[in-house]
Amino acid sequence: MSRAAETFRAEAARRLIVKDGAYGTQIQAAKLTEADYAGDLGLDRDQRGNNDLVNLTRPDIIRDIAQRFAAAGADLLATNTFNANAISQGDYGEGAVALVDEMNRASARIIREVADAQDRPMWVAGALGPTNKTLSLSPDVNDPGYREVDFDRVKAVYRQQVEALLDGGVDFILIETVFDTLNAKAAVMAVLEAEGALGRPVPMMISMTLTDLSGRNLSGHTVEAFWASVRHARPLTIGLNCSFGAAQLRPHLAALSRTAETLVMAYPNAGLPNDLGEYDEAAAETAAQVAEWVDEGLVNIVGGCCGTTPAHIAAIAGALRGGAPRAIPAAPRATVLAGLEPMVIAA
Repeated sequence: MSRAAETFRAEAARRLIVKDGAYGTQIQAAKLTEADYAGDLGLDRDQRGNNDLVNLTRPDIIRDIAQRFAAAGADLLATNTFNANAISQGDYGEGAVALVDEMNRASARIIREVADAQDRPMWVAGALGPTNKTLSLSPDVNDPGYREVDFDRVKAVYRQQVEALLDGGVDFILIETVFDTLNAKAAVMAVLEAEGALGRPVPMMISMTLTDLSGRNLSGHTVEAFWASVRHARPLTIGLNCSFGAAQLRPHLAALSRTAETLVMAYPNAGLPNDLGEYDEAAAETAAQVAEWVDEGLVNIVGGCCGTTPAHIAAIAGALRGGAPRAIPAAPRATVLAGLEPMVIAA
């Protein structure tokens, strides 16, 4: 276990940890122009909406967002690298793809500097998004066996991102918003391979997203089956993010909390988006729902996803104050396998 993981576990045993909120929401609020996004990089495609490129072209904005989350009470800051991978950046042209290493390294360094400037312990997680391709499902309804990418390609793309984030100084790798469990498995393998090449531990955080109220992701796995699928990686945290608001996540978070013998992290959206794709849930409302998680002993780390602002994180931090962290259960004395649902073979 790395030194950062040791200190994180020790702190999480003592109190609830606060994660930051959404970078995309804050970048959109800045109302950037095409010139802001593209900078002077000479890229030949329109870069509006390429939030990861802002790490290079407007680093001041990323630094300001991180500083505001830190001031709001966040202990764990994630990098602004959700789509900073060669697959997702392909939508913005080959010039953007060529900048993947720089985007990740720059974001990691910015967030590391903000974290290190605080007068309290803080940690940095390098964020890996799910990419915009899926390994489990065909995009062609007439050809169920077709895949746009294969496992080795996705693993290689993640490996590139992981190495750049580690070079920039992150403490952990956060595999987040997992809608396809096989994509997550590729990310896990990329981290394990990078760990072997470096000769040092690289702690992982893994976070699933649910695509319907039945509690499954897009590839059809329940939270218990998902945990069984990634448990071998011994992640520092397992959890849920994005999905719906905190109220809708509650029963599925409870199921995961009962099952997982590691820290549980959850960071919901600020409710569901309105017809314009914006989030209306007030900070106090999000915090009140999260406080119910705390009262039930479901979580160790809490933050925010889409629509959450520094005000949401400040309200969540206030709601957590004085609350007791979840007790981690003992590992089951059983073999647990998974298809779309877990199969438990009792000892």
